[in-house]
Amino acid sequence: MIVRVRDLRFRYPGGAGDVLDGLDFDISEGEIFGFLGPNGSGKSTTQKVLTRILPSYRGAVKVFDKDLGSLRSDYYNHIGVSFEFPNLYEKLTAEENLEFYRGFFDVPTDEPRELLERFDLPVGDSRRVGAFSKGMKMRLVLARSLINRPKLWFLDEPTTGQDPLHAVQIRDMIRQMADGGTTVFLTTHDMTVADKLCDRVAFINDGTLVVVDTPRALKLQDHQRLVRIEYPADGGTLAREEFHLDDPASKQAFVDAIQTREIETIHTLEPSLEDVFLRVTGRGLS
Repeated sequence: MIVRVRDLRFRYPGGAGDVLDGLDFDISEGEIFGFLGPNGSGKSTTQKVLTRILPSYRGAVKVFDKDLGSLRSDYYNHIGVSFEFPNLYEKLTAEENLEFYRGFFDVPTDEPRELLERFDLPVGDSRRVGAFSKGMKMRLVLARSLINRPKLWFLDEPTTGQDPLHAVQIRDMIRQMADGGTTVFLTTHDMTVADKLCDRVAFINDGTLVVVDTPRALKLQDHQRLVRIEYPADGGTLAREEFHLDDPASKQAFVDAIQTREIETIHTLEPSLEDVFLRVTGRGLS
């Protein structure tokens, strides 16, 4: 187990109560673990505890089978962190940023130019990072977080500011890293990203974990097996029908429709991951 958390609690100095209220979860090697919740729910605080930015937590936390509180600065040789807001040296070039950052590590690092190419960033470019677009800055932050070949990769909104092509490339890269054994702790508001990427997700609300499970299992809970079809009707209009596959008569009507209608679209109507989140927490993600 890469991460093991038991009864994790945290209160900010002067705070009226705990912002993390007894969290329990495990993360396995090579797993993409989604940590989802609205603003102010405790996502960032949890991530800051696990990255040792906030040391004064209560409870038991183990990372790499060692107590988190006992780990020293060499812990950072083995984790990568990409926050939502880029914190780069804007008067340096992209390559200079990576060259400077790699000097902090006592482990083998990747070549900056290889990482820049991997993230579709300019190589040998004299432009300063301050002139980059937001999407380019975010990809540079992602590249920087991988320079030390981390075993545990913390990602906060990794596709923010990306066009569709780069968003897909980043999702593919995250999956490839996990397939290679890197463990990913992913916080995001984007339920599509979470649904497509995560092996399991945890819903946090008001500092409490509401549920931890696979996206598929969560979507199938209390799921009514409905199918919707669309087909051309008289007058050039589009007709729509829904069928309940657990009802024998409705199921037979669906079979008849497939055989007799010129169907244009067919969809199953399971809830989205966002629908599940709204149902179990009663809150949206904003």
